[in-house]
Amino acid sequence: MSASQLNTNPSSSDPAEDAKLNELLSRLQSLTGNAAPQAVVAEVVSDAIPDTETSFVPRTPKTLKEAGINETLLEEMISKFLLSRGECTVRTISLQIKLPFHMVENVVSRMKQEQSITYTGQAHANDYVCRLTDVGRDRAKRYADVCSYYGATPVPFRDYVESVKQQSINFQNPSEADLKRAFSDLLISPNMFKKLGPAVNSGRGMFLFGYPGNGKTSIAERVTSTFGKYIWIPRAVQIDRDIVRLFDPMNHEEAPLDATTGYLSDDTIDQRWVRIKRPTIVVGGELRLEHLEIQYNAQSGISESPIQMKSNCGTLVIDDFGRQQCTVDELLNRWIVPLEKRYDYLNTSSGKKVQVPFDQLVIFSTNLEPKDLVDDAFLRRIPYKIEVPNPTRAEFEKLFQIMCKVVGIEHKPELIQYLIEVHYLPNNRPFRNCHPRDLLLQVKNFCKYYSAPADMTKETLDFAVENYFSMM
Repeated sequence: MSASQLNTNPSSSDPAEDAKLNELLSRLQSLTGNAAPQAVVAEVVSDAIPDTETSFVPRTPKTLKEAGINETLLEEMISKFLLSRGECTVRTISLQIKLPFHMVENVVSRMKQEQSITYTGQAHANDYVCRLTDVGRDRAKRYADVCSYYGATPVPFRDYVESVKQQSINFQNPSEADLKRAFSDLLISPNMFKKLGPAVNSGRGMFLFGYPGNGKTSIAERVTSTFGKYIWIPRAVQIDRDIVRLFDPMNHEEAPLDATTGYLSDDTIDQRWVRIKRPTIVVGGELRLEHLEIQYNAQSGISESPIQMKSNCGTLVIDDFGRQQCTVDELLNRWIVPLEKRYDYLNTSSGKKVQVPFDQLVIFSTNLEPKDLVDDAFLRRIPYKIEVPNPTRAEFEKLFQIMCKVVGIEHKPELIQYLIEVHYLPNNRPFRNCHPRDLLLQVKNFCKYYSAPADMTKETLDFAVENYFSMM
């Protein structure tokens, strides 16, 4: 029976069963070497790749031209990997540099003809174990002296720029429901929601200022989830001859596709790209001006992308603004144009200047008044200035109720009143959002030390207050 005979009455067919039949046909035809009908391929591909909340999905290139690379770069990557590995199969090389097997096989065959590579055995059908010859080893050493990188094959810079445009936070427009979902684990007043909503929806910069301990950093870290869950980024980007690493396991959380999508996903997704949760990068007092530039390592020949590139399509939080290792004026002068124009200029190791998207929500979190830190020209470019105030007494009591459940201590309202009446009001001590959590942890640790059940008493609260506020 042919594919056209499987469904003689489309109006009476079940779409779910048709999809399963089409996927089965596609797999059978791929195994037998016959091309599947175009409509079937499209349907299977859409089934194999789940919704990533963006319109951008990197497809596997079929040729080197589609991949945006040349044979010279590919030969260098293969040579350096074999120099490090000794010997391995062609498929192992393909998995290492994240390119389809047939692309790697063609280049390896040419290198064998040029006597740079020799086969030492056969692995599986159409796959061989290979290693460098003396000629190939000399070449590989020269390649490694210039640049030692042999990870995932870099993606052309223009493809990265296009991916940022398609996954931009400007397309997200989070609603009130999105914000409430993102901040569901925090106690946020309705008035604060009114201020945060338009600021997050704009995708522009904002100041969060107020006394320490009121949750400015916690608010900033949860903003990203309102823009959607996932984006695709390349593991590395090529700018002329420079290889710039972008994926950073320290700052990016990988979100692989579900295994239930089957092996078809490996054939349809460009493995040089990685799906991650929308990034939230937080930098504090350690920030220096060189972190805002492409950092070239002369020993390895590899460049590292700056924090604004790593945070594209997400959120960049400058925590404790005003306490960085660079001055406020230096930082603001460096970013005054990117914040307004939404693009930045970076220098490569060769001295070339490239325009890079500046597509993230920049949040400046500070304990100081913004007007005491920056001038009017910069404040104009940060349209939203939101104060995170101290909680009211009712909110403070509510926070204790919430945190008692989190810490695992029985909530006793009468003891919360004792705490406020004895330790807060007589001393004019202000309420802070962090106090309930911190004091309850002191109580829990006190009880744990004495091998007693975690319990809130006047004694444990007095100890916690004396210990916590001893120098405050």
